[in-house]
Amino acid sequence: MASGFRLRVGDTGPVQQSPVTCGSACLTVARMLVNPAFARWITTGEGPRGDAPAGATEQERFAAYERVVMSRTNALRGAGGRLNLPWPHALGTPPWGARAELEFGAARKGTTYELRVVRQLRAAALGAAHRSLVDVVADGEPALLYIGSATLPRHVTLVLPGDGDRSLDVYDPASGQVTTLDEARFAGHQLGIAGWDVPWFTVQPDGLRRVQAFGFSTGISSASRTSGVSASA
Repeated sequence: MASGFRLRVGDTGPVQQSPVTCGSACLTVARMLVNPAFARWITTGEGPRGDAPAGATEQERFAAYERVVMSRTNALRGAGGRLNLPWPHALGTPPWGARAELEFGAARKGTTYELRVVRQLRAAALGAAHRSLVDVVADGEPALLYIGSATLPRHVTLVLPGDGDRSLDVYDPASGQVTTLDEARFAGHQLGIAGWDVPWFTVQPDGLRRVQAFGFSTGISSASRTSGVSASA
């Protein structure tokens, strides 16, 4: 990721600043991972942001930007001014609003995202979904994983590239901790993250990126992406 800010297993990142901003915290951290200037503003206060209230401390700046993110993800007009299905703040971050936020600057410019529902999948298909997540975040792009009980999604986590061992690194905004998540736990509904075990949704890169060529938007595959075709969030 193109930033001095990193999170790896064993690290502790920022903690969500309200009970309903787990998604907003994940999206703020995702932006920090891909945008060095933004990460510097959160951590040091240098380079004030025009779209967030001032904060005297790192915690205050993070909390302020959480609120900015939620105002976008839950509003009629979402990130980038796109039409968005409004959602009550008390119910947290909707996946469709999170998708727009990722594409608006919480991932590298040009990366497009898709929403996948995984709650209904059996173990074998869940294993395949985990392997897909490993593949699409391997290039340094973040993804979101919504988790919960057997009946309801209750929490949002940020999925990060692991160390090449086919496991995922997962940032839990409730504690700030980054832990590993292997395929067996994912497929067996044994996540053990923030007290929740069941994967519900992913908001993940779709394997394509949009680049501008002669005024037209062109989709390229992740294979092309790794061969040097890129756009710089």
